[in-house]
Amino acid sequence: MRTSKRTQILEAATRVVQREGVKSVTFDSVAAESGLTKGGLLYHFASRDDLVQAIHQHLADQWENDMIAAAGKPASEATPTERLTAYARVAIQSATRAELLFMLEGSTTAQHAAPWDAVMERWTPPPAAATDDPAALDRFIARLAADGLWLYESLTDARLDPELRRAVAERIAGPLAGDDA
Repeated sequence: MRTSKRTQILEAATRVVQREGVKSVTFDSVAAESGLTKGGLLYHFASRDDLVQAIHQHLADQWENDMIAAAGKPASEATPTERLTAYARVAIQSATRAELLFMLEGSTTAQHAAPWDAVMERWTPPPAAATDDPAALDRFIARLAADGLWLYESLTDARLDPELRRAVAERIAGPLAGDDA
């Protein structure tokens, strides 16, 4: 199946961010990266703000699709442990500079944060649940460990050996197996 022009633009914009940061997303830079004209971009995105919001949604959707694939089902059909296990497994593969920069940038604007927050609400244990429930506390600690793995991979050029990454992710979620409260 051919990639849509809109998806082609969003993937090109993500590559620009990966190399040069969020502030480098302009119609000129994305047009050059995508091989399309500025007019072609304007057909899909009326403003830079529209493009940036679409990139947030695109990256959050990719992230959620990875978790659905890892769990073998959507969050609404998965147990808390299955959601956490999928989250930990995805943490070993999705650490990109573009995702990190967009998550950081998104935290400054409610509209930009919304796609990320929606995914987190579906897939990660909320901190409040950890207060009175030891199993929920264990799931929240495992979430923090998965976040740490993802952040480590996002902030360093040194990549962990794939087997080590996989072992760490399984170790994070593994002790919770069978804990599907």
